[in-house]
Amino acid sequence: MKSIIKTTIAGGAGYTGGELLRLLLLHPNVRLVSVLSTTQAGQPLWAAHRDLLGDTAMTFDSRLPQTDIDVLFLCLGHGASQKFLMENDLSRIGHIVDLSQDFRHHKNSVCNGRSFLYALPEAYPNAAVYEGALREASNAANPGCFATAIQLALLPLASAGILSQDIHIHAITGATGAGAKPTETGHFAYRDNNISVYKAFEHQHLTEIRETLGTLAGGTLPPIYFVPVRGDFTRGILASVYTPADLTEQEAAGLFEKYYAEHPFVHVVPGTISLKEAVNTNKGLVHVEKHGTMLHITSAIDNLLKGASGTAVQNMNILMGIDQTTGLKLKPTAY
Repeated sequence: MKSIIKTTIAGGAGYTGGELLRLLLLHPNVRLVSVLSTTQAGQPLWAAHRDLLGDTAMTFDSRLPQTDIDVLFLCLGHGASQKFLMENDLSRIGHIVDLSQDFRHHKNSVCNGRSFLYALPEAYPNAAVYEGALREASNAANPGCFATAIQLALLPLASAGILSQDIHIHAITGATGAGAKPTETGHFAYRDNNISVYKAFEHQHLTEIRETLGTLAGGTLPPIYFVPVRGDFTRGILASVYTPADLTEQEAAGLFEKYYAEHPFVHVVPGTISLKEAVNTNKGLVHVEKHGTMLHITSAIDNLLKGASGTAVQNMNILMGIDQTTGLKLKPTAY
């Protein structure tokens, strides 16, 4: 365990990079060495993240520092992380935590001599087994935001071998899920007072969801029907998931509570949940109900924290041998 963890962020001007900056600047065990950006090099961090004005005098860099780095975070666009690894000297980098989808799948989990573990801590019922696997891999492929919310609703069922019939998912995400780069469906005039379906049944996160649930289930999965929705709010994901199951509501809740007993950020809630309790935290909230033959699970996360940068810091903590909750005890927006 290191008392001071030296870190660098590549791609620090976007939303996930900004959230990571805020977490690392306040983390008691971290020294943020540098923040890279191809568009903001030489500019102060607050030029891209105005809320950091007065909190740090750091500026954006264009290249990796010529010093040893314990953990490098990649907050680059999809496809850019692999290119970054191939084009840069990584001999002074201890661990890498990648927040893109470049290394999430079994077929592309190795790049330039680096092996990446699909790094959703809750995908392992036993926390110690996950910690050992992550440290052995040495590098983390952070899960996607929708994938995190959806898997939190299904992992206990997959582990128990209960997923045998069609799985239906309806999930809504805030505008920050589309990234900081302006797009037609991301700007205020489109999002305000508006919701819309996109990528129905073919969202890119389905691949990692199927791989992880299939591994836990020990075989093939039934069809998964996922309808993603763009919301008219800034951040958060609320997922509504239902599938037939023979469990009673009490049995299902007990199954979820037992599965997540060793995972400090996931809470099985007896009453209705909403985004208010999850946004601005690294929590994953789950609620289970039974309606006829259908088991209905609601899950809620902050897409930029538990769905991205919060889990990235959680994985850094595990890699560096400190309590995984360090620097992540955050306050929700209750009202």
